[in-house]
Amino acid sequence: MSKIGTTIRRFFPSSNKINCFSTQIPDKLYKNIEIEVKCGQPAILKSYEYFVTSAAKHLGITVGSCWAPKLPVHDRMTLLRSVHIYKKHREQYEVRTYYRYFNFHKLTGSTADTFLEYVQRNLPEGVGMKVTYTELMNMPKVVEDLRLKLEENKKRGAIESS
Repeated sequence: MSKIGTTIRRFFPSSNKINCFSTQIPDKLYKNIEIEVKCGQPAILKSYEYFVTSAAKHLGITVGSCWAPKLPVHDRMTLLRSVHIYKKHREQYEVRTYYRYFNFHKLTGSTADTFLEYVQRNLPEGVGMKVTYTELMNMPKVVEDLRLKLEENKKRGAIESS
């Protein structure tokens, strides 16, 4: 969490308050946040999708696509019914895992932290969550300098050719 504009009290006689405006940390910007949730029951995921999208709309977050694959992922295991003998007698077990994906666009760091904390605290039991961020950053100075040099060279080439 960022502490922008907060006041800290210290117990020194010379200064009672210290203002933190001089140490401001710029807020991060996220282009896209993708949330992947998985569970064994599709009804739980469907109700959780409704909860997440309504919470995002109340916070003013741009909701992108929310989708689910048509078929679940099947994990099948074949085990012996008896450990030591009777190799012919086997049991088959199957685990189905259902997935849902949510995309949210153009978020600030503080909004994303608040939203994700709220969503994760209300995660139903037995549901797994994976969050993927796409952060917007400034160009490195070296790359920016190269880009400016290329533009200058193009302008010089256009002037020389005319």
